[in-house]
Amino acid sequence: MKFGIIKERKNPPDRRVVFSPGKLQEFRKNYPEAVIKVESSDIRVFSNDAYKAAGLEVAENVSDCDVLFGVKEVPIEALISNKKYFFFSHTIKKQPYNRKLLLAILEKNIELYDHETIVGENGMRLIGFGRYAGIVGAYNGFRAIGLTNETFNLQKAETLESQQELISELKKIKLPNIKILLTGNGKVAYGAKEMLDAMSIKEVSVDEYLKNSFNEPVYCLADVLDYNKRKDGQILDNFDFYDHPEKYESDFMRFAKVTDFFIAGHFYGNGAPYLFTREDAKAKDFHIKFVADISCDVDGPVASTIKASTIADPIYGYNPQTESEVNFKDKEAIVVMAVDNLPCELPKDASEGFGEMFLQNVIPAFYNNDKEGVLQRAKMTENGKLTPRFSYLQDYIEGKE
Repeated sequence: MKFGIIKERKNPPDRRVVFSPGKLQEFRKNYPEAVIKVESSDIRVFSNDAYKAAGLEVAENVSDCDVLFGVKEVPIEALISNKKYFFFSHTIKKQPYNRKLLLAILEKNIELYDHETIVGENGMRLIGFGRYAGIVGAYNGFRAIGLTNETFNLQKAETLESQQELISELKKIKLPNIKILLTGNGKVAYGAKEMLDAMSIKEVSVDEYLKNSFNEPVYCLADVLDYNKRKDGQILDNFDFYDHPEKYESDFMRFAKVTDFFIAGHFYGNGAPYLFTREDAKAKDFHIKFVADISCDVDGPVASTIKASTIADPIYGYNPQTESEVNFKDKEAIVVMAVDNLPCELPKDASEGFGEMFLQNVIPAFYNNDKEGVLQRAKMTENGKLTPRFSYLQDYIEGKE
């Protein structure tokens, strides 16, 4: 089987790649029968020469490969018919802007495996950049605090090489005695937690966080049942919340009254209650001043996220009374960092970590007859049609939604 690493062609350019040179060497060592080609690219975080130095073939053309690995959407005109493709297609939630892409994939008889659809039997994602979104998101949140208060000036994450360099920068700053709330229990939240722990910020329990004052910065990691409660008062488990989100209401305001800096690292499921609404944000006792919304659901569960921000312009202000965007230094503003492609700021580390997960969870399936069903579950299209698991997208491709 012949595998190709494709050049990223989407704008703005993305410097990440599925496999670093080192990970491809590991790939070849584990599966000597694999043939691997790397499409030449001048934007990738690892140079063509780095791949050549690792003994890999770099070519202008990878159309002779069976399986093609990329990160972001492949432009329609660059798609090669009758291939297996792996990339983030941003179609599984029926995103209108990529409907034509999915149509083209079907027309060109491409087998599409979206990175988001690569899941274990329990439905949990096996690969992703979530940890790196959490790492960069937490850093950017602290950077926003320094810029707003004019107390410290952290370098932009994209100008630094690695997570270690981000941590070194954060260790130089002095924080006031703020309370930091971090929501979530997945890779994103734990990526952010790595940064808080590296800064030696004290972690406290939900109870301590809500009831006590501290003479140092502290943080609390809150899970879904900490900030949502069942309408009938029953206390069950997370799975009940995931299965029946409509039976819950937000209990987030108890945190909002005592939090200075909120890092949103949770996954938001359809039908779940909003954490805080625009009305909640207007309340006199709503205390949150800074929001690093790593989840970045626009007009969703975090009311201050009225748009995604960009790596070039990552911070904006939200005035809760007028429900509108203002300068982030406006004294009435909630300061928002809601960049939706955070891992792009740490392309080297993010690519290394992604390749590690891919090598562990996906590549073996090509050589063990897909005994865990990883490829079968992830396959979205086959023979010009949607696979049964993704038949819910039929109305979307027909333009009925």
